[in-house]
Amino acid sequence: MNSSKQRVKQDAPPREKGIKAFREPFYRIIEPVTQWLIRRGVHPNAITVAGFVITLGAAVMYSQDHVRTAGALVLLGGISDVFDGRVARLSGLASKFGNFFDSTLDRISEIAMYLGLMTLYNAYQLEIFDVWMIYIITLALGGSLMISYTRAKAESLGFDCSVGLMQRGERIVLLGFASLLFGLDWDGVVLSSVIVIVAVLTNVTAVHRIIWVYQRGTGVPLDNGGDTAGKG
Repeated sequence: MNSSKQRVKQDAPPREKGIKAFREPFYRIIEPVTQWLIRRGVHPNAITVAGFVITLGAAVMYSQDHVRTAGALVLLGGISDVFDGRVARLSGLASKFGNFFDSTLDRISEIAMYLGLMTLYNAYQLEIFDVWMIYIITLALGGSLMISYTRAKAESLGFDCSVGLMQRGERIVLLGFASLLFGLDWDGVVLSSVIVIVAVLTNVTAVHRIIWVYQRGTGVPLDNGGDTAGKG
């Protein structure tokens, strides 16, 4: 009896953490729009491009000090990113290129978003705090890219490395809502605080993934027996 309970517990899927815990309820909410897009024959790659353009617009809005508008566009771009994946899966149009294309544009749009934030702080008042914020934004950018790289590299080695707190969804929600709801109120202290949190947790997540792969990959030979270290 105990062994059967233990087996059921072991076979149970792991609980979703972070923003992924809200994924299924959100999918149910957007299901009518998803089905409408499928009926209209909208290609998922077109949605990907639309989301990319929207996020580039957010970067421009940040650079022009329109922080609340930028926040709304960041969130809208994030929602577009959900729609392209759902439409691709449910319409049967999911493909390896589509996955590659979506991931690539996600990275470019995130770089643009952080560059927009850098421009915001660079042109704000140029006080010592704003100068330090430019370095912190750079740290957040580096951490965000390393989260993506560590997962991609781990997957190329056969590991499903999706551990950690500050994945793309969390970054979009935090930065988007902080910008939309607070803008530069109180001298931008809320937005600045969120950027610091993102900078710290993205790098913590990247280190977490390195440790995770180390624990599972140390001593495991490469499948092709070759040396792929450092190859992009």
